[in-house]
Amino acid sequence: MSDTLASEPNVEALDRSAIERQTMRRVFRRTLPFVVLAYVIAHIDRSNIAVAAFQMNKDLGLSAAEYGFAAGIFFIPYCLLEIPSNLALVRYGARRWIARIMISWGLVGFLMAFCVTGPYSLYVVRFLLGAAEAGLYPGALYYLSLWFPVQYRARVFAIFGTALPISNLIGAPLAASLLELDGLLGLRGWQWVFIIESLPPLIFGYIFLKIMADKPEDADWLAPVQRAWLTRSLAEAAPVAANGRSSGWRQLLNPEVLGLSLVFAGSASATTALGLWMPQILKEFGLSNFGAATLNMFPYASACLAMLWWGAWSDRSNERFWRTVLPLLVIAVSLAATLFTGSLVTLLILLSFTLVGTYAVKGPFWALVNEWIPAGNAAGSIAQINALSNLAGFGATYLLGYIKNETGSFSQACLPLVASAFAAAITLRLLRRRRNNFAAA
Repeated sequence: MSDTLASEPNVEALDRSAIERQTMRRVFRRTLPFVVLAYVIAHIDRSNIAVAAFQMNKDLGLSAAEYGFAAGIFFIPYCLLEIPSNLALVRYGARRWIARIMISWGLVGFLMAFCVTGPYSLYVVRFLLGAAEAGLYPGALYYLSLWFPVQYRARVFAIFGTALPISNLIGAPLAASLLELDGLLGLRGWQWVFIIESLPPLIFGYIFLKIMADKPEDADWLAPVQRAWLTRSLAEAAPVAANGRSSGWRQLLNPEVLGLSLVFAGSASATTALGLWMPQILKEFGLSNFGAATLNMFPYASACLAMLWWGAWSDRSNERFWRTVLPLLVIAVSLAATLFTGSLVTLLILLSFTLVGTYAVKGPFWALVNEWIPAGNAAGSIAQINALSNLAGFGATYLLGYIKNETGSFSQACLPLVASAFAAAITLRLLRRRRNNFAAA
């Protein structure tokens, strides 16, 4: 049977909008929840160290700088292997590759419980965890772009992005509860955090392998006319390079791709640093382990709701630039304002605005990337943007710990995040001017 919509029997007599509604309803139901759940599990495993640190830092004798380095070293292999991992995903298929990633990091997670005895062993295992998880985030974005036409992408990427605040909403209290298992079977509570939270990726990796399809053409749960409509809609919306498909490696050196990496770093560095440090920032106000973990939920709840609304608004207005710039400015202003307060309530409000900014960026930004980058270069470019921005996350996490050690102030330690967010907003403005100049030439 032909793959084109026009050649399907009786297609011209069908209501095209009904076909679209039915198709996208099925696509939403059969792809997005599984991809979101995969990243929720990934981020819980990546960031559970933030709550485990309540016990672990004392047991291992870690300083703030050593903890910051251990938390951040995850991003070095994660960044170095992002591009190869995403290219492998294209070659071997998303279903197999994402399942492989999940099972790999689940196995490494157990090492956190049984092989960490000091700062250096912690560095090694966190490095291995970063290598295991490399490629999941850009791979998931690329996978979603194979299923959702451009007019859906900001809201879809925003929904996918809710995996991060959701993981923090449930991850921190869950980890704090698991700390209460301290002494069970002779293990410390922080060891139980890593043991129990390493099981879901092993189970779900197998499920993902069995039930997902790599691309619309493989989806036997879509009717032929639905597959045809979706395939044609995706092909029509794909951006085309000015001179045909360029070399993948040449595209990675494209100033626009490098500039977009700097833009996303303004959000990613704040997301990463606060995800790994915020429970400890809150605990400095004399809160219990569970109290700090519970308060940690509220900024993420605000961020989750805001990013869904912001992404949907971006799609309705078909506007990406200002929907990316404004949240970056919110990040910078909110973090700068923390210098002028010593109140827990005020700090919590400012951190909530900061996280609203970091997460609101994601939907419009990735929609913009998909509109600017030619389809043939999307996998490698998305991976590079995510890799370089997460490398900034490593620097921010380490710097936050180092500056906190030197000054005793978390607010001063956040100043590099303020500079990064401002630089990101300025960079995106320059990139848009460059594109407009090329278009006018």
